Amino acid sequence: MASVVPTNEDSIRPATGFFMDLVDWVADWGRVIIETIAAIGDMVLFIWQTFCWMVTHFPRRGTLLPSFYQVGVLSLPVVAVTGTFFGMIVALQVHFQFHSLGLESRLGAVINMALVRELGPVLAAVMLAGRVGSSMAAELGTMKVTEQIDALSSMGINPIHYLVVPRFLACLILIPILTIMADFMGVVGGYFYSVIILEIDKQYYWTNSSDSVDVMDIAIGVIKSLFFGCAIALISCYRGFRSSAGAEGVGHAATVAFVHSFLTIIALDFLIALALDSFHHWFH
Repeated sequence: MASVVPTNEDSIRPATGFFMDLVDWVADWGRVIIETIAAIGDMVLFIWQTFCWMVTHFPRRGTLLPSFYQVGVLSLPVVAVTGTFFGMIVALQVHFQFHSLGLESRLGAVINMALVRELGPVLAAVMLAGRVGSSMAAELGTMKVTEQIDALSSMGINPIHYLVVPRFLACLILIPILTIMADFMGVVGGYFYSVIILEIDKQYYWTNSSDSVDVMDIAIGVIKSLFFGCAIALISCYRGFRSSAGAEGVGHAATVAFVHSFLTIIALDFLIALALDSFHHWFH
């Protein structure tokens, strides 16, 4: 029986296949990296144009007021209701642990500190991203798909100045008010569940709260909310302006706007808290 002797082509073929797979892998990752860098650069230019138009040409009252109404007035009920229930939920969960340690009188300090510094700003921002951010992305995406944005450009109206700047200012200016509303209703909800339902002494509740929470804690939450509002408006408007064609593209833009806004809110909350903690240790 004759033996089969491998030829040079048989030994070269596996090496060539591995080399081609490696080339394809490098090409795929290179394409992803280039597209990511291009997308980041495109968004940076979008943000730069927004700030330039906001500083040089402040929008008119007729374009600002509808955005203020949409962002602020219509968001107050959902933020108030959510904040109230959130305060009661925090009181319920914290009481379970504090009751076993005999520290029920400290309940107000923990609830109000958590609400003012962390939960209130994040809650208001998430509600804004879900209710307003997705709506802005869908609305601007629809205008993009139906060529209304191109029509504005053809009439000599800058779309960023006319569509983005009012929405950005509305989120930037009104999210601190929404944050304070979320804080207040959360405190009311925590007080209701702790004092009315659990019958904790209200004197100890408010005394411990006032000793633990001061104006600086409220200011920190409001400062955080400013960064959250900027991120929500810019991400939502950018996704709307870059929406792909069709109903599916508009829906995808709204979904991506909320997801990216939520992830940015969480990341910013961590980074700001880390920076404030480092600042505190630096001066103490």
